[in-house]
Amino acid sequence: MSTAPSLRQPCPPGACNCGREHLAEHPPAAQRILLLTRQEEKRLIERLENLKDLDDLQRLQQRMYENLGIRVRIAPGFNEVRTMRGIVIELDEQPGLCRKTRQLIPAAIRRGLERNPQVAYRLLDDHDLLRGA
Repeated sequence: MSTAPSLRQPCPPGACNCGREHLAEHPPAAQRILLLTRQEEKRLIERLENLKDLDDLQRLQQRMYENLGIRVRIAPGFNEVRTMRGIVIELDEQPGLCRKTRQLIPAAIRRGLERNPQVAYRLLDDHDLLRGA
């Protein structure tokens, strides 16, 4: 006997613009974002803050997309990267993804990069301008 997975509780009215109420109009694959409960969100944030290496970060990006539909792009900014703020972390627009979560994920990745700067250095190496030369 299997139980239905727990879904994220809706945000208080007026507190968020996530578009959760419109998810019924989308295919079931788009509704998987509701599986990110507050408890699971805390685990995800903790995991992002404790990155081991660039491969670990890339695996997490892939798993977030496969399991929740969250697509995260991480790359050096257009200008010089002097701090972790120079690294651009973007999430695609997605109905059902809470405004708060949309802010927490990039912040957690930045903290993970600050705690383990080797990950940031590898990320910069992967986007090296002279790599193709």
